[in-house]
Amino acid sequence: MEKQTITIYDVAREANVSMATVSRVVNGNPNVKPATRKKVLDVIDELDYRPNAVARGLASKKTTTVGVIIPDVTNLYFSSLARGIDDIATMYKYNIILANSDQNNHKEIQVLNTLLSKQVDGIIYMGNNLTSELRTEIVRSKTPIVLAGTIDPDHVVASVNIDYKIATQEAIQQLIENGHKNIAFVTASLKNTVASDLRLEGYKSALSVANIEFNDKFVYEIPMTYQCGEVLAEKLVQAGITAAVVTDDEAAVGLINGLYDLGVKVPKDFEVISSNNSKLTKMTRPTLSTIAPPLYDIGAVAMRLLTKIMNKEEVVETEITLPYKIEYRQSTKS
Repeated sequence: MEKQTITIYDVAREANVSMATVSRVVNGNPNVKPATRKKVLDVIDELDYRPNAVARGLASKKTTTVGVIIPDVTNLYFSSLARGIDDIATMYKYNIILANSDQNNHKEIQVLNTLLSKQVDGIIYMGNNLTSELRTEIVRSKTPIVLAGTIDPDHVVASVNIDYKIATQEAIQQLIENGHKNIAFVTASLKNTVASDLRLEGYKSALSVANIEFNDKFVYEIPMTYQCGEVLAEKLVQAGITAAVVTDDEAAVGLINGLYDLGVKVPKDFEVISSNNSKLTKMTRPTLSTIAPPLYDIGAVAMRLLTKIMNKEEVVETEITLPYKIEYRQSTKS
């Protein structure tokens, strides 16, 4: 037997109050007598009444719900960002709908439109690849959207990031100071990825400053997975490469283990710097040196920025760059 939907009308009737009074109680309005509030709450508990966010949104034009598009829910990088988003959302009394896009460009557009159809008040997009098709949908939606960990090439959509170019340049410079000339830059597809493009610029800039000629054969575009990092190890060694900056922790862990299987000692024979400082970087042996963006803060600041845009508060800047640091651990000599 299908469960009967309990409405605000049912609560008002049972409590013998107006629907406006029930609404004030549900929304935490202080202008309700304590005795009346208790009576209404008792009826809500007895009937197991749950306010319909979408129905409330039709009246108020707000659902107090935010959609979060995450490319891979199993990746610790994205889960750290999501934690920051969720904490600030809770603080500002927003509910989160988390949608996994499986790092599929076509599915991302489907997920975006699904969230928009649920009348969310805003969306945070955490994907790495902002395709032109997805960007068109984002701009057209008119729903407030903030990018966390990626950049709009046209600088129209709000975003929160670190300076990927300078961070990568600093990491490469350290490897050069440690005596390396054949340094690999390992990244996901550079297509539609502004953050990866900026990292590549940082790689090239560091080589240029050190008068080392750029070799495009030392740039490896691979899926950012453990298995692909592991397989890549042999290719790097065969190419005479002695150090690498990898833009994903999982792939970097795969690379370190692949090198171990080949008998290549890290950091004595090969140095590795990763890019996200997720929990994985401390779980390897040797532990991973890494560019350390403030993952939790990127998520938290992105959510706070979104609340400002949704509530039409004053926004001083829509492109926020947070500070980073480099954590030097056991996968580098210094």
